[in-house]
Amino acid sequence: MTGVVTRAEPGSLAGSIIGLVGHGVTGGRVAVHLASRQARIAVHDPAPSISARGAATVRVDAALDLASCDLVVLCQPAPHLELAERFLAAGTPVVSLSDDLDDLTAMLELQPAAVAAGVGLVVGAGMSPGLSGLLAAFLAEQLHVVDELHVAIHGTAGPACARQHHEALGDTALGWHDDAWIEPPGGSGRDLVWFPEPIGAHDCYRAALGDPLLLHRAFPRATRISARVSATRRDRLTARLPMLTPPHASGDLGSVRVEARGAAADGERVTVIAGASGPTAHLAAAACAATALQVLASGVAPGVHVLGEHALAGLDLLHHTTGFGVRVQEFTGVARPTSW
Repeated sequence: MTGVVTRAEPGSLAGSIIGLVGHGVTGGRVAVHLASRQARIAVHDPAPSISARGAATVRVDAALDLASCDLVVLCQPAPHLELAERFLAAGTPVVSLSDDLDDLTAMLELQPAAVAAGVGLVVGAGMSPGLSGLLAAFLAEQLHVVDELHVAIHGTAGPACARQHHEALGDTALGWHDDAWIEPPGGSGRDLVWFPEPIGAHDCYRAALGDPLLLHRAFPRATRISARVSATRRDRLTARLPMLTPPHASGDLGSVRVEARGAAADGERVTVIAGASGPTAHLAAAACAATALQVLASGVAPGVHVLGEHALAGLDLLHHTTGFGVRVQEFTGVARPTSW
């Protein structure tokens, strides 16, 4: 089927139609997750990846033909700003997977447009940012006061994601330090990070990542927020050059790790850590699909939202994300991970 898509009756999840822009490595997995919950899917992607073509979907010729869907998920490479703005103007809720810092900054400015249209826009609904925000919300529940949030990521979901991470490592980073924004150079701030198995330890560096921007919105009282990405010496040396090695077509194993520091109820200084590992595209798609389904089923207040904030009931979203196979591990100080 191509052309016009008709919205389902309000309150009907099984008959709902979700539009999907981008049906590549991650988008294809999002479609599979949505279809497993009986949602109908309409897709626009002129060149979907081979791995994504098996999902049961309806094809449409132009992205804006999806404006009559109950919700649209943007999974194509960044930028997402223009399409998000046009879907909001049509009164269609949007969930965006973009992790591009400039794109995220611009979409946060769509708050007045989303409120005027009476619909919600959820930005950064992937692995990082996205799942990182849900893990931060989970850890924040264990602290009386959250002072610091530190994110580390490893792995890429597909070719577009790999190129994005390569460019981010060579760009100016963003961090929140002592209640002020800082912009250290990409590739600086080396830190040896232990990710959940089977990823293990990797050197990580600052990069132009969107997590600090969105986590600050979700946790405005935190005084320090940082994000780093794993990289080799070669990655750092070539970060400002075109990629020398073509990225893996289907992505690789990845991980996201969040460390929260703060105070317990008795004032004791506490550090808590949680993370998840698996195929990077799977982690991103699970968080994205869970977000889309919750927004569709429960609705969200008009405006721009990020994962981890109270308005999206972060812990429920994390629970739904694990329903798609994501295994969350919490560092407990003993050789026994806490799994969901």
